[in-house]
Amino acid sequence: MKNKDTSNLIFSAFLVTAFIICSYFFSILIQDSATFGDTVKTLLMSCVYAVFGLVLFYATRVGDGKQVRRFSLSTLLIMVLPSLYIVIAGITNIPFSEQLNAHPQMINFAAVAFGYGIPYTFLSGYELDTTRKKENNSEIIAETDGKSDSDENNNLSEQGENQ
Repeated sequence: MKNKDTSNLIFSAFLVTAFIICSYFFSILIQDSATFGDTVKTLLMSCVYAVFGLVLFYATRVGDGKQVRRFSLSTLLIMVLPSLYIVIAGITNIPFSEQLNAHPQMINFAAVAFGYGIPYTFLSGYELDTTRKKENNSEIIAETDGKSDSDENNNLSEQGENQ
């Protein structure tokens, strides 16, 4: 593994850990606040954890090359829309809202999945930049093709005489 990749992974781990601590801190502040109603508290908590999902997405995107931009319908249907429904059900009075309000951590996990899933729906990974490798390989091939075997033998015999 390259030093650059290792340092990126370490920085990503610190970033994720720091935001977990910040999310916990903000959630305690929101829960203990008497000025907000339950709906506003749930909405604010969902926003904090959705931002955590975004940070988690970008902290785990370590790699070489450029990001591939493509739409992933499966991610949208399996991850984003259900998590959005869970967050909305935690705020409003739609089916399953009573069950979700009994377990508020599910709303927080859904908010993280929503924050992670939105960019993952449109940016699905990295594509290696192979154009430089192809150019370097073609230059090496062109240099070796320009030399004949007799030129290489002459160079070897000259090196032997110089030693």
